[in-house]
Amino acid sequence: MTVATLPTRRDEAWRYADMDGLARLGAGALGQWQAIDVPAGESLTRCLVAGSDAPELHRFRVQLGEGARAAFFVTNAGSDYTRVEVEVRLARGAHFEFGGVTIGGANKQGGVTREFVTQVVHAEPEATSNQTVRAVHWAGATGNFLGEIKVARHAQKTDAAQDFKGLLLEAGASANAVPQLEIFADDVKCAHGATVGALDEAARFYMMARGLDPATAQRLLVQAFIGDAFVALDDEESRATLLDAALAALEGAKL
Repeated sequence: MTVATLPTRRDEAWRYADMDGLARLGAGALGQWQAIDVPAGESLTRCLVAGSDAPELHRFRVQLGEGARAAFFVTNAGSDYTRVEVEVRLARGAHFEFGGVTIGGANKQGGVTREFVTQVVHAEPEATSNQTVRAVHWAGATGNFLGEIKVARHAQKTDAAQDFKGLLLEAGASANAVPQLEIFADDVKCAHGATVGALDEAARFYMMARGLDPATAQRLLVQAFIGDAFVALDDEESRATLLDAALAALEGAKL
């Protein structure tokens, strides 16, 4: 494979990607999928802190058997282009949970792109899925969520949801959410929501007026904002690891 085989922004799943970062990874990285099969009735929970000083691409293909459950929880805080991609296929009565946070500012070269890309295929009836993504960015950085839900014609009683919220701490940062629903069944519940805004200055002022310094006030507000992404994670130690990794990135944020 050569660089010529790399996708372009004309490809829907790569429309907001950092193409320079992808080129540095090389086309060979695109074929490096991790395959995960969860047998019928079994459960899997995967936690990941993604990101470093170099581009990263994490790709997972997940097959869920009948009544199986899989949950992915990710903190994406790289200082270079970092993309986490998950493709899931659900059998009857299976459940998929995704909770993710993209957070950070720029690096020495400028803005940084951090993104989640998911494709959830409800192939059989009575399966459920829920995706909760939070993005916190500043200094020209970008957080993306491209989430696609596909419901097969016979996959009745599907219940699927996506929820994206972006928090921009500084002008020039951005957040992009692209929900896509492809539904061929008629007895389903599918919902998505996306909002982007700034920090609640009234809440920060209130906290500072009661003795908290600006950095602590900001940290607590951001912690409350991103906490929704990990609320379904029962393992307290893993939840703390993901939150700590996200909040550590706040050290360089604008107050």
